[in-house]
Amino acid sequence: MSGTTEEQRVEGEGLVQRVKELVREGNVRRIKVKNDEGRTLLEIPLTVGVVGVALIPVWVALGAIAALAADYTLEIERK
Repeated sequence: MSGTTEEQRVEGEGLVQRVKELVREGNVRRIKVKNDEGRTLLEIPLTVGVVGVALIPVWVALGAIAALAADYTLEIERK
């Protein structure tokens, strides 16, 4: 099954909230957080059933990245 990929620009302060929204959508397979140079800072593979406690380290990492107050690109791979 082939998926689609899209990119969205996000400011640092909205990074965690936007990723949480994408996780709740349920049709996202993978999210990559990239900096302005296009380098991947964090890659989040989302499999069926990954919720709650399993995502705590992801939220901590995203919070640290967002604290840098830069602009980021989210590369979103959907099912």
